[in-house]
Amino acid sequence: MRRPFSRGPVLDVFLAMSGTGLDVLVSAGTWTGRSGPAPVWVGLGLALLAGLPMGLVRRWPGPVAVYLAALLVACDQVGAFTVNTVQILLPIAVGVLARGRGWGWTAPVAVLACVATAVNLADPGIALTANTWFYSAGLIAAPVLIGGYLRTQEGRRREDPAPLLDLLLAGGGVALAVLTTWPYWHSGVPPVWAVALGVMLAGLALGVVRHLPGAVLLLESLTLVVADQYVPRTGNSLQLLALVALGVFATRAAWPWLAAAYALTCSVSAVVTVDDPADVTPFRVVALMTMVTAPVAIGRYVGARQAQARHAAELAAERARAGRLAERERIAREVHDIVAHHVGAMVLRASAAQYAGADGPAAEALGDIRETGHRVLEDLRGLLTVLRDPAEALRDDLPLADMLADPGDVLRDAVARMSAAGLHVDLRQSPEACLAPLVLRAAVARIVQEGLTNVLKHAGPGARAEVGVRTREGALEVEVRNGPGPARPPEALPSNGQGIAGMRERARAFGGRVTAGPAGDGGWRLTASLPIPPQGACESPPDRCVRGRFA
Repeated sequence: MRRPFSRGPVLDVFLAMSGTGLDVLVSAGTWTGRSGPAPVWVGLGLALLAGLPMGLVRRWPGPVAVYLAALLVACDQVGAFTVNTVQILLPIAVGVLARGRGWGWTAPVAVLACVATAVNLADPGIALTANTWFYSAGLIAAPVLIGGYLRTQEGRRREDPAPLLDLLLAGGGVALAVLTTWPYWHSGVPPVWAVALGVMLAGLALGVVRHLPGAVLLLESLTLVVADQYVPRTGNSLQLLALVALGVFATRAAWPWLAAAYALTCSVSAVVTVDDPADVTPFRVVALMTMVTAPVAIGRYVGARQAQARHAAELAAERARAGRLAERERIAREVHDIVAHHVGAMVLRASAAQYAGADGPAAEALGDIRETGHRVLEDLRGLLTVLRDPAEALRDDLPLADMLADPGDVLRDAVARMSAAGLHVDLRQSPEACLAPLVLRAAVARIVQEGLTNVLKHAGPGARAEVGVRTREGALEVEVRNGPGPARPPEALPSNGQGIAGMRERARAFGGRVTAGPAGDGGWRLTASLPIPPQGACESPPDRCVRGRFA
């Protein structure tokens, strides 16, 4: 599948013009063949042959790379200086191919590009050596790796404008480096294409300067030293890239590291600008130090402004959080008042009915309603605390026992209620399970409660259920299993169909899982596993662990 970097023909035209203009910069004034100077129209024709195909590289990178490899070999054989431009554009085309296509296309084209590069590097009449193959493979392998990496980042979100800023910095760095150094590419010892690649690498490094400012500063400093040694007239132009990297480094570095970076930049700048030690004067030393101080001062100022912006954003977030908490507390109070009013009325009516002299099963039912109502009111108070501020409710200094009902009581109450409704429940809980953290035991109790409710709904009264709670391999495990129900189908009970989904959501909150499915004997089996955090066990003895049978 084709993956263009952007849409529209504007970028294609720009790439074609850039490729042609690069050859004009590299080859202007040197359009010669082996037999002597060639007419200008020949040089312009070669520039068009080398540059115009770059307008198609986004859509057909494979054919363009093959074409450039063939053109590289042809220009090398006739001695045309356009060979330097083609040697620069060929790795770019291969990188674009690796960015947009798989290895089925990239691998053979990369091998072809390596062969063409080796032919160009080897002088006429000289056999291809190991060094030649090493450099030719490295020139092609680097863009292939970069393109492959960019291909792996295809699915990442692009909402953040930071990638666009990095792209603009890289493009500006390349434009600055090329436009200020191209007249001197012929004056050095290395080949023109090698100088051009080094200059472009120095410019592209600005694309990652926001993320790795220290590494980019070291790279730019090394580039300056190498350029001053082999291509002296390019050093002064590339020095601006090092100053930009120093400015970005100053926005976030501590003062000791910034002092070291300042000393490094001053030293490298002195090496580049000073040709004769006799030229060193106090005025020039102060001027050089002032020049290097400027990006440091700008960087510290920008860093201070960024810190202020972050602080303002944190204050705004805190104010928004305070507003949300206030609204949350208001809603919690309203919910508490409404529900507590109705539950309180229910409890009062049940108490009045008991006082009126109800007896028998009706009295037991009214007592159960009254007890349940009181428990609901207690739970509402704990819920109100959580809704007011969850972070405050979960502080280490706030005991969870004040927020949650005792898990053992919840478990026993669930088993007792299901037994009273007609289920035969066999509950087994290991002593080690009682040492698990309170929140895990509370979650297990709620899962057991919901699981038994499902057994009653689907298997009906008279069914048998087995509940087991234990610890194994650093996790608190629970199993609810029931056999086949009675021959008479149970009456349809109210259900919202969210029981298992709710249990899974509760387990997922603790990093656990819930599975449910048919058992081998025709019944149903529900299991849950909640990992126990390290050092999560309490030191107190088990709190009334349950082991028994309810019927």
